[in-house]
Amino acid sequence: MKILIVGNGGREHALLWKLKRDAPGAEFFITRGNGGTDGIATHLPLSASDFQSLAGWAEKENVDLTIVGPETPLAAGIVDHFTARGLPIFGPTRAAAGIESSKAFAKGLMARHRIPTADYRTFTRLGEAESFIRETGAPVVVKASGLAAGKGAVVCETVEEALAAAREMLGEGVFGEAGGEIVVEEFMQGEELSVFALSDGHSVIPMLPAQDHKRIGEGETGPNTGGMGAYAPVSLATPALMQRIAREILEPTIAALAAEDRPFRGLLYAGLMLTPDGPKVVEFNCRFGDPETQVVIPLLESSLLEPMLEIARGGTLRGAELRWRRGAAVTTVLASGGYPGEYGTEKSIEIPPSLEEAGDVLVFHAGTRRTEERLVTSGGRVLTVTGLGATVAYAAERSRRAAEQIRFEGRYYRRDIGWRELQRQ
Repeated sequence: MKILIVGNGGREHALLWKLKRDAPGAEFFITRGNGGTDGIATHLPLSASDFQSLAGWAEKENVDLTIVGPETPLAAGIVDHFTARGLPIFGPTRAAAGIESSKAFAKGLMARHRIPTADYRTFTRLGEAESFIRETGAPVVVKASGLAAGKGAVVCETVEEALAAAREMLGEGVFGEAGGEIVVEEFMQGEELSVFALSDGHSVIPMLPAQDHKRIGEGETGPNTGGMGAYAPVSLATPALMQRIAREILEPTIAALAAEDRPFRGLLYAGLMLTPDGPKVVEFNCRFGDPETQVVIPLLESSLLEPMLEIARGGTLRGAELRWRRGAAVTTVLASGGYPGEYGTEKSIEIPPSLEEAGDVLVFHAGTRRTEERLVTSGGRVLTVTGLGATVAYAAERSRRAAEQIRFEGRYYRRDIGWRELQRQ
């Protein structure tokens, strides 16, 4: 079996790690790759956005399954391109990926189908947005409608902050086309929950819920990032709550997309807020989240490859189940100094060779690359260090201890990943 992974970050490394355990005899390929995928997958010198070359290569090499990690190629239609050539690929079509690529569309879909979310308005004109913000007051959330690498949502505690965010997006174009339309929505109180769900376009299989830490600073301070760490499981996500989430959010969303001629086959990621009125959608993603993948996937005991193949081949998930190992996982992101703003690269990385020997620590590479002589940084989020343990407390301790042992100039990480769960315990 030949498997191609599109993307080259921490999420893709984690998926590769799991799939290699599901199919140890398979050949794995990855676009560009990183310093951690060296030796376990063949690196292809092809861009994730070069659909024509990727599809041609997959066709020539008789690739059995292509898995798309990042949102950008999904939003651009890579699945449509592969499917038109009869190539099995895991991920939603361009139309279905609109659930992430356009927050305005996603909010409209939820409104039309009565899926619980925050009240909102969308704007393309700055003056109209400013008037609405002044009338509504604060706190309020201002979001770029398009893809902004996880940095397009600004929680504004004052009217002035909200006006500034709207001006940056609509007036100054800080997010380019992604901010050409914005969503201004009600601020929701509560804890966030990340829920992945596999779908064949009809059936939905929720995965183990996780909680992400988006803010750069400890204690949830500073600007939003692509994610500074995550943990799973989350004790607030009781079986009863998960049943409610499936019944009120996941299943209705898949049904709504099918009803609007956008059938969703792949991985739907629901970012939720657990409000006093029940779970509500913050946003949807059309792919595995990063860094949540790095805590959810290591806890999956059953095969991930089997349901992925079924979905990619147009099959059904009816009757399929996932099995989870006992215990918990916590991942800490090691970031470059200055992230999510400007940061340097090409910093030498030192990882103790014995760090992963015991099996309770996994290091997934994101922004790294190997030169002939050394491993160096190449991105803002450099590594995700996952600790495994019987409880979140044990897993968090292992993750932090391992993170402390990894060195590179300007290294930054949060030492409080999982703090809410630890307080509850």
